Amino acid sequence: MCGICGAVWSKSGNPIDLPALDTMTDILTHRGPDARGTYYDLEQGIALGHRRLAILDLTQSGHQPMSNRNETVHIVFNGEIYNFEILRRDLISIGYNFKSESDTEVIVYLYELYGENFMTYLNGMFAIAIWDTQKRKLILARDRLGKKPLFYRIEPDVNLISELKHHESQYEKNLHGIYRLIFASELKSLKTIPDMPDKIDPYSLDDYLTYQYVPHPYTIYTGISKLPPAHYAVWQDEKFSVKQYWKPDWNIEDKNFSLDDWKEQLRELVTDAVRIRMRSDVPIGAFLSGGIDSSITAGIMQQISPQPIHTFNIGFEQKEYDESPYARQLANKFGTIHHQFTVTPDIDDLLPRLIWHYDEPFADSSAIPTMLLCEMTRRSVTVVLSGDGGDEMFAGYDRYRAVKYGNICDMLPLFFRRFLAEYIQYCIPAPTCQRSIFRRGKRFLEMLANSPLERYLQWIAIFNSNRRNKLYTEEFLSTISGYNSLDFLRHAESNCIERDFCSRISFVDMQTYLPCDILTKVDIASMASSLEARSPLLDYRIAETAIRIPLKYKLAGRVGKFVLRDTFRDLLPTNIERRRKMGFGVPIDHWFRNELKDKVRDLLLDKKTTERGFFNKKYIQQILNEHFNNQFDHAYRIWSLFVFELWLRKVSG
Repeated sequence: MCGICGAVWSKSGNPIDLPALDTMTDILTHRGPDARGTYYDLEQGIALGHRRLAILDLTQSGHQPMSNRNETVHIVFNGEIYNFEILRRDLISIGYNFKSESDTEVIVYLYELYGENFMTYLNGMFAIAIWDTQKRKLILARDRLGKKPLFYRIEPDVNLISELKHHESQYEKNLHGIYRLIFASELKSLKTIPDMPDKIDPYSLDDYLTYQYVPHPYTIYTGISKLPPAHYAVWQDEKFSVKQYWKPDWNIEDKNFSLDDWKEQLRELVTDAVRIRMRSDVPIGAFLSGGIDSSITAGIMQQISPQPIHTFNIGFEQKEYDESPYARQLANKFGTIHHQFTVTPDIDDLLPRLIWHYDEPFADSSAIPTMLLCEMTRRSVTVVLSGDGGDEMFAGYDRYRAVKYGNICDMLPLFFRRFLAEYIQYCIPAPTCQRSIFRRGKRFLEMLANSPLERYLQWIAIFNSNRRNKLYTEEFLSTISGYNSLDFLRHAESNCIERDFCSRISFVDMQTYLPCDILTKVDIASMASSLEARSPLLDYRIAETAIRIPLKYKLAGRVGKFVLRDTFRDLLPTNIERRRKMGFGVPIDHWFRNELKDKVRDLLLDKKTTERGFFNKKYIQQILNEHFNNQFDHAYRIWSLFVFELWLRKVSG
């Protein structure tokens, strides 16, 4: 696990100098504290930087940037390739000689053999930059499901964000006259370069307040982009293109297999995915939350390992947020060396670090316990396995049941659904508790008149469209007039339009929520502590299998992830296997009524905040009062505004 950065420029472009490359590289030290390296050629117009977290081949032979033997291909690489040993043996069999034991060198020779198709042979998580000196070509690539991030800026800007915001060409594009390309694992590295854009993209702000993150391929800044998952970019001769290299057929539902057939496949695939991710030359452990996915991962690890593995869990004093008893029960069952941490977060200490590490507004409050868990885990191990991905691929979230019931309700006449929605909205008061089943029921019924995808967005949105209209000033509403944040979901849904709607929504989440929220959260939080997090359930072979499994085997009645639970029932005690998903949260609703009450009120109603021109002060005052007085739970909305203003003050004062 590492941090990468660099730039390429033509004779018409603006070179970055070696001190600038050093600065870009060193600000990523937390991603790779063990070593640093740079490659710089002013005449060729190329600069590559690398920070290394040594996991495999701890010797200097694994140092990056790495090159082939005749030094015509140079690479910087962030991630792990889990099938590199098989690939290495195949390369040796056709005559390649290796100078290291690292997975990086395998990528170099795969590029020599297969050119731009090299990434299709990789099973792993990665962000890669390859410079071909003979062709003067730079290739950037990101893993299939988006575990590893990669940001870039092309110059001139050509106003891609503002001109093409509504178009799919932002995902795949071909441009000419691009004089300079700058890239990095994190935005903070790009921002060290003089004259980097600092203008907030208004559409991205609207997206952020909808989703609690800024979706790819955009960032919060106009003129800086994220390379989407499963895509690669090529710069050569002032031409720049972005292409998708992994396109699973989301529309194929394989009905020829029985439940037992799927269970047999999953048992083999998941076990192998765990096994290949246990390869490490440094200490390794597992997160153990007490949920289904982390329990399966840790249980398989212990079955494979000849010694007790280390497992890690974080608990809280508030019982409704504490899963530690379940984690302890599983650790006892598996026989692991269990590390249990019960914490009361020091939010004043943690918030500035969160803002600095996440680089752009990110309002998933579970980033707080995730960062604390990673900090504590890093004291014992350098690599940890997690259970991320199971909910999206196997329909584990509670909201998928709501989607399923919504489809049933769609059989009712539209006029009746509209009447019911209006009656519920205006005649039934909303419960104040965020997690109340009555509140969820009210939200479900209020949106019945919407189309299925619009209804889903209204359910998951932090600020739904009605609330955003109240939140924004007239001036800001005018700025984003005509933009619809639903386009992000529509683009993902267009890939799987032939499947049942509930399956489509889980596939949409695999393409959107998973990389933009879950994987971003874990990557940043783990890398902040120089901890490598690996996710066996995100093996692309498992993803391709999960896509083909019919919904009836995933969501059986009210039980999500049924096929996964049934496959690994031997690892799951009955009370664990049957418990509902709890989530990984913190009591921000309580904080905003107590220890953070004055801080959040003073910040959000401060003159500097209200005069920025984005938000309506009266509406902010309204949601604060409703929350403080326990009339309504606006915790997530307040948190998103709080984080945004803290971020703004960090980057611009």
